[in-house]
Amino acid sequence: MSSLGNRACMLCGIVESSRRFQDEGCPNCVDLLDVGLSTTSPTFEGLVAIGEPDKSWVAKWLRVNTYLPGLYAVKVMGRLPQDIIETLPYYRPRDGSATD
Repeated sequence: MSSLGNRACMLCGIVESSRRFQDEGCPNCVDLLDVGLSTTSPTFEGLVAIGEPDKSWVAKWLRVNTYLPGLYAVKVMGRLPQDIIETLPYYRPRDGSATD
């Protein structure tokens, strides 16, 4: 599923409009990722609205309980470029391939 004009961040999974990602970057990852669309995907599955991430078991399950309130994709298709992954202290793919 994906909504026309919406994209999901491949690092945190937040769903925003293409324009917002392009103009402002990801609100959760602005310090880690460059502003633009290269770290987002137009293809994602499931949407979860999270109002109080620090109190939500769903946010904890998605590992977004330290992020801002918003709409999050359950699964984001695609992976970050390798050069970006190498600069991150910890990266867990949001495409469903990571196992615990």
